[in-house]
Amino acid sequence: MDSFDVIVIGGGPGGYVCAIRCAQLGLKTGVVERDKLGGICLNWGCIPTKALLRSSEIWHLMHRLNEFGFSADNFKFDIAKIVERSRKVSTQLSNGVGFLMKKHKITVIAGEAKLTSPGKIVVTKDGKGTGYEARNIVLATGARARTMPGLEPDGNLIWTYREAMVPPAFPKSLLVVGSGAIGIEFASFYRTLGSDVTVVEVMDRVLPVEDEEISAFAQKAFVKQGMKIKVATTVEKLVKGADNVTATLKAKDGKTETITVDRVILAVGIVGNVENIGLEQAGVKVEKTHVVADQWGGTGVPGLWAIGDLVGAPWLAHKAMHEGVIVAEKIAGVKGVHPLDASKVPGCTYCWPQVASVGMTEAKAKASGRKIKIGRFPFIGNGKAIALGEAEGLVKTVFDAETGELLGAHMAGAEVTELIQGYTIARAGELTDEDLAHTIFPHPTLSEMMHEAVLDADKKALHI
Repeated sequence: MDSFDVIVIGGGPGGYVCAIRCAQLGLKTGVVERDKLGGICLNWGCIPTKALLRSSEIWHLMHRLNEFGFSADNFKFDIAKIVERSRKVSTQLSNGVGFLMKKHKITVIAGEAKLTSPGKIVVTKDGKGTGYEARNIVLATGARARTMPGLEPDGNLIWTYREAMVPPAFPKSLLVVGSGAIGIEFASFYRTLGSDVTVVEVMDRVLPVEDEEISAFAQKAFVKQGMKIKVATTVEKLVKGADNVTATLKAKDGKTETITVDRVILAVGIVGNVENIGLEQAGVKVEKTHVVADQWGGTGVPGLWAIGDLVGAPWLAHKAMHEGVIVAEKIAGVKGVHPLDASKVPGCTYCWPQVASVGMTEAKAKASGRKIKIGRFPFIGNGKAIALGEAEGLVKTVFDAETGELLGAHMAGAEVTELIQGYTIARAGELTDEDLAHTIFPHPTLSEMMHEAVLDADKKALHI
């Protein structure tokens, strides 16, 4: 039986990063992966969706050529080529993870792993089981799309993110169920390319985890683009036709309506992959389809750790990667390891306009009992945004009025998924409004708006 210091079950962002850090720390490491290295993120999530959204972004710009001094006729898109490029990007990156495994001398074990006894697993491939043992086992099996009774995907007319990423033909009309990051990104992609898109959200606003003001700003932009938004609404049933789906929608006031669309995309959350890996036998606690783990990734079972989407929100690749490093360093006995602070994990949604945030919303900051102050700065006041032709957007900051602590930051607009890291660093470094006010931001850049939104919290903004 092959023996390791660490075996990581799952080769997604959390798993492969954990394995790399373990190897860097001198631990003999193996990774079990049943499909492709890189997991959902590289193969069916974060990366390929961004490739798709880049194509829709180009299509959007092509329709604004005259604004920038250009002209062209009869341009068109080929959905098959757009999908092909997206898949090539994923393949390139998945192969890159394979290279990293070789570089760090990490053993990649193909198959499905199951815990059998303390420190031991069996990996099954093509019906054959092989035993392995390790002093430490890290569970990083990820999650999958949630399904609901009566709204089951069939891979043909009713899609999850997987089918939405590789459409055999472009749907002229779509119903997107759920307006979180996944739902809104697909809604944005298909709407920008010309599909008639309706988004249904059970909560009273789109992007419900975001700050209410940013949600409202984004919703207004989506509606302006021609997206139909139905909030406080549920999908009562889906009836499949020969090549379409008729959905019955029920509003909060009890009124119902039916709409018929070519395809439906389900984006109603995710559930952890906790089945068939021996968790019950190992004594691992599971709540609401997720493994219960402490701030260090410990499961309470000696030598057994868990990270990433498997342990719950926020369901983000960068959070999983960070947890992977924490666990690797705890296993190796590195001193001074910081536990995960979820309030310092940024969230990014790559719709148009982009949305990004870190820390508390205004509502949560008020609910915490603190005295707060708010800063805002609109894109229209920024020279670089106007020069780019991207003058619609908003940057918002939330500070503790007494201590100056940056409690949260929220943005909507061009490239905010890149900008948010500035505020994330500020939170990690415990910088105050005064520290940020004294920081010099380069001109002309979009990042100047981050400075202005800080200054505005003290009524010192310069360009509004």
